[in-house]
Amino acid sequence: MERFFKLKENNTNVRTEVIAGITTFITMAYIIFVNPQILAAAGMDSGAVFVATVLSAIIGTLIMGLFANVPFAQAAGMGMNAFFTFYVVKVVGYSWQAALAIVFICGLINIFITVTKIRVAIVNAIPDSLKSAIGAGIGLFIAFIGFKQAGFVAASKDTLVTFGNIKDPVVLLALFGVVLTVILMANKVKGSILIGILGTTIVGIIVQTAFAVKLNIMIPENFTVVSLPPSLKPTFLALNFGELFSAKMGIITALTIIISFSLVDTFDTIGTFIGTGAKTGMFDPENDKPGKGRFPRKLDKALFADATATSIGALLGTSNVTTYVESAAGISEGGRTGLTSVVTAACFLLTLFFAPIVGIVPEAATAPALIVVGILMVGAVTQIDFENFEDAVPAFFTLAIMPFTYSISNGIAAGFIFYTLVKIFRGKAKEVHVIMYIFTLLFILKFALGV
Repeated sequence: MERFFKLKENNTNVRTEVIAGITTFITMAYIIFVNPQILAAAGMDSGAVFVATVLSAIIGTLIMGLFANVPFAQAAGMGMNAFFTFYVVKVVGYSWQAALAIVFICGLINIFITVTKIRVAIVNAIPDSLKSAIGAGIGLFIAFIGFKQAGFVAASKDTLVTFGNIKDPVVLLALFGVVLTVILMANKVKGSILIGILGTTIVGIIVQTAFAVKLNIMIPENFTVVSLPPSLKPTFLALNFGELFSAKMGIITALTIIISFSLVDTFDTIGTFIGTGAKTGMFDPENDKPGKGRFPRKLDKALFADATATSIGALLGTSNVTTYVESAAGISEGGRTGLTSVVTAACFLLTLFFAPIVGIVPEAATAPALIVVGILMVGAVTQIDFENFEDAVPAFFTLAIMPFTYSISNGIAAGFIFYTLVKIFRGKAKEVHVIMYIFTLLFILKFALGV
């Protein structure tokens, strides 16, 4: 392990790396409960999605650890899974099989643009204010989904949305989950989101059993905590490429969604690497800083590992697999090498045999997780200079249109278009990168064609 992971060179040891790996797992394990529920809403088999979620996390994290030798973990990304279900499938109308095909193509594109350095060029071309707005907008989008699932907001004929029925037992259970998770997060308890999900579920089971209150918690008669994993067959290699470019959907629709997936995945991943890794110096930026030419070689490898995991996840049956910012928890415990990632992957392997627990977790327990993740993501808005109107306009449209139109891609498109227009009419057309012009034209075409 010393020779392979270069532990001494990175000022760490086996004990530290093991603790760091377990810490990272605890902080991100909530995804094994949330992802199956979100993708099940798209019509997918929740048991198969559970297995796909775990296996993709294991494979992606092992690639990160063994190939790139960095302490980052991967799993199905929050935000991307919501985009997959609530927009690509439910709004646009693609089948989940076609949506998996889109994710697979997105992974291949990310591999290509990573190897050819195009991924770096795209990130450098887009202004920081828009990157921050995209992250914050996705946070609002995820939170809105959480509010809806929790019952905090409901449909209204007069105002589109209104406050939900707070007297509903399910809503009260979700409210308990939010309060519990927020208290844990405020006290910086490791694994707050996971503890919140499990704690809310346990309280729900007790209340439903003891007081006969309907909380939509389904417990099988022959329930066991440990069992063999469900079958992966319902989602394995179930991709449908034929539907993507059919006359019914149109090529522009498919391309827009693929571009949206790739852009969001790219921004999220690089933001995680730079924001978390740079603090430790593990990417050794010195004279080879991101945005100043070629990325450091270790970061190149990490980006490649991230890109391959997305396509692997699609083959197994889950939405985009991405690098988790929760990896910062393990890094804060001293994790510095890929051994941390290997330990995290081993922890995920053990969860394959706890599928029965995942099956009884209600939406009221996972909705708070979506809301809290939204809180964490919307913090990116503080990086936007709203005093500068040129930055404020595109950022605002990105932030507002995502949740208001229930579409991440619409928000990104609006931000790109307004950024380019403001710069042109301010006489600063030369400040806009050619890549921004290309995407702006594509997005204008998207709206013009009504796709």
